[in-house]
Amino acid sequence: MTFLDTALTNKDIRIEKSDRGIEYIRYVAANRRERWSDPEEKVRAEYYAELIYRYGYPARRIGVEVTVPDRSPNDFADLVIFHDDECKRPFAVIECKAESYGGKPIAAAIFNQAVEQAWGNGNAHKFRAAYVGVVAGATRRFLDCAEKFGALERDGNQVADLPINYGKPPPYKFVKGGIDGKRDIAAVEKGDLIAAIDKTHQTLWGGGRLSPPAAFGEFCKLIFVKVRDEKRVAESDDGTVYDFQINTDETAVDLGARIRKLYDAEMEREKDVFTERLKIDDLTIKMCVEHLESINFSATDLDTKGVAFERFLDGFFKGDFGQYFTPREIIQFCVAMMPPQADDYVLDTSCGSGGFLLYAMDHVRHQAASIKNEVLRFRKWHDFAEKRLFGIEINDEISRVAKMNMILHDDGHTNVVAADGLEDWPVLEKVNRDLKRETFDIILTNPPFGAVVKAAEKGQAYIDRFDLSRHLGKTSSGDGEKQKAGKAAIKQRASVKTEILFLERIHDFLKPGTGRAAIVVPDGILTNGSLQGVRDWVIERFQILAVISLPQAAFQHSGASVKASLLFVRRRAEKEVADDNEAIFMAAPANIGYDATGRDTVRMEVIQPGDEERRVRKHHDLFAYEAVEAFKDGKWEEAGPRSILPHEGVLGAWSRFQKDPKSFFV
Repeated sequence: MTFLDTALTNKDIRIEKSDRGIEYIRYVAANRRERWSDPEEKVRAEYYAELIYRYGYPARRIGVEVTVPDRSPNDFADLVIFHDDECKRPFAVIECKAESYGGKPIAAAIFNQAVEQAWGNGNAHKFRAAYVGVVAGATRRFLDCAEKFGALERDGNQVADLPINYGKPPPYKFVKGGIDGKRDIAAVEKGDLIAAIDKTHQTLWGGGRLSPPAAFGEFCKLIFVKVRDEKRVAESDDGTVYDFQINTDETAVDLGARIRKLYDAEMEREKDVFTERLKIDDLTIKMCVEHLESINFSATDLDTKGVAFERFLDGFFKGDFGQYFTPREIIQFCVAMMPPQADDYVLDTSCGSGGFLLYAMDHVRHQAASIKNEVLRFRKWHDFAEKRLFGIEINDEISRVAKMNMILHDDGHTNVVAADGLEDWPVLEKVNRDLKRETFDIILTNPPFGAVVKAAEKGQAYIDRFDLSRHLGKTSSGDGEKQKAGKAAIKQRASVKTEILFLERIHDFLKPGTGRAAIVVPDGILTNGSLQGVRDWVIERFQILAVISLPQAAFQHSGASVKASLLFVRRRAEKEVADDNEAIFMAAPANIGYDATGRDTVRMEVIQPGDEERRVRKHHDLFAYEAVEAFKDGKWEEAGPRSILPHEGVLGAWSRFQKDPKSFFV
């Protein structure tokens, strides 16, 4: 139960409805009623309950909408904690703000204005409080009002947390185990994580102070320190203090120096992830720590982190970098169609932000969940992530995104490399010695479409390495002689599209006879008459397992308009010959869970209703899944991992096909 749930149960707070159906919240001890639909009211109610049940202040000593003397006639303090039952001597004055306004996170200027409002109220004549604070969800700031700090001090007098039950402010807020009246950081729901990341985004990028890639780079550095700090504490005893937090009386300069020292030490350990020091100023560091310090990223589930991380990436990168992000529904479908096992070697030859790698890792983690021994369970999926999961990404900035994505989701980043997936084998093996021919059991990938590799730019030798560069369709060879479809050209091509070359590279990476791949391909590979030679080459070397034709809108919201399909294949064994009777599974789903704008198009049914939380089943043509949704800020949103149902949609048809492989179309 949340503190608000407890307050409602104990009738410290009541939700009332007027004759006109309008909901109000009543603070019983204060005998104050306010409209419940106001987002700021929800923040106040939650913190009011927290003051009672976490901080130990009596409800009768907490004032709501208290008139502040000597201020303007309409100036009220949101919450005031008093020393006495008569509510005459203020101890602390709190302003409450919503985490977002108009769909955008609370701006630093609005938050700082609220700090000034709280300071003015708390220091009003005959109303002087010991502490003032501002609460905007997880972002909180408390200031000591002692005269020694001066009227304009807002930095050196910040305290880690409001004192417990009229005591002294703690030197720090978060420790492992939450002992001695302090707190431990905890996993959060999707909405709370999105809010925290949105506010961090606003702090880093707001006003265009940094370019999107630069701002994201700084975000990654901070998250890197945060997650490493969580892991350090997780491996220690109860009472261990977290480093990634603001301590009492710690200035922005002091905190900045401490966080930079932590980052520099980690940068030295992980030279392949970051090569540059933190570039943001101390005040920005302090604000970002304020947004993130209470969240346990390591304990928060993959789907929650994945959606929040995609949201953050969307704010920075979509448009200019949209091609690097494969929609989650397509990734989940491919992993479900071709599920990796803990002893498989898995590769994405063009990993972008790392989506396929993350869901492959999560699939193995779910497999390991049935192991009772905690150490063995951890080793099973972590060994897979550390030693058997590989990604190649040509864009150095995006490869860093993938590495950070893996770190955020409990590691596996070691084998994500910044390289050209089409490079010569000695070059790839120099980057990572395990990137060899005939090594991988499964490849899950969305290679780049439409780009042309030209001999004039890369050199003819770069193209000559690929057998597919010599395959033609119904075109003439270099000397004008007509070629039979599928036969090699007499003259080498001087340019080839990347999606064609990647088919050959995928073939070479896979183990003969058993290696399988799920590949996003443009429909031209499957349908253009001029590429018949490519298709013949593919059929000769791969068994086609399935072809899923995606709707036109599948990649439009990522900035790509090319019609695409999903191609599932198995590399043939040496000397294995294609058989005309091989069954191929084919499907053309119309509803894949979102439309051209990225808007949700799932069909939903509530299977376990509730006022604050409910369990739902959602369907689209690819698959169905169950999830828990929480009601927050006036809307329902998924609040935990999805549980995919394997027997519905195209995925269910594929399951039935595997039991009795006969060619058919879904």
